[in-house]
Amino acid sequence: MRTSPFETSDQQPLYLPGDLSPKAELARMIRVNQAGEYGAKRIYRGQLDMLSGTEKKEIIEHMAEQEQVHLDYFDAAIAHHHSRPSFLSPAWHVAGYALGALPSLLGSSSAMAVTVAVEETIDAHYDAQAERLEERGDYSEILQKIRVFQAEEEEHRDIGLEHEARTAPAYPLLYGAVSNFSKGAIYIAERI
Repeated sequence: MRTSPFETSDQQPLYLPGDLSPKAELARMIRVNQAGEYGAKRIYRGQLDMLSGTEKKEIIEHMAEQEQVHLDYFDAAIAHHHSRPSFLSPAWHVAGYALGALPSLLGSSSAMAVTVAVEETIDAHYDAQAERLEERGDYSEILQKIRVFQAEEEEHRDIGLEHEARTAPAYPLLYGAVSNFSKGAIYIAERI
């Protein structure tokens, strides 16, 4: 018995023109995740360069180290699954650093506000990917990694909140701008 008009009798999904194949969809996930983790690495580099002489250095280093682990995984996944990096990697290099450095000039609370906005966006992004992989029932190793990385991104968000992100000047505006930028970057990295 079919549960959806979009499934065939053996419960395999019916792909419509324009749908990505499972392999292409996975390649897209890996590409955007690698770009995002590279951007996160650059954000924390910018924060560290601006806040290296402050009490926030150690917590930013901790988050940066975790992002490097995530990036290393997706760098390897690109090769293993025959994906490719985003063509805009040079742009992520500059934009990520600027997103970390410039708000940090206003103080550590602004740096933490950026962290909260970025990590909440990534948390939602990883959650959607994990749900899609669970729905498909394949690539369990990548699914497990995404869930681990998602938990660490949630930890980063919590660190930002604990370190006074909400006291940043014009927090709602900064949060909204960074969140929208992050969503736009995800959309672009999935395609280019």
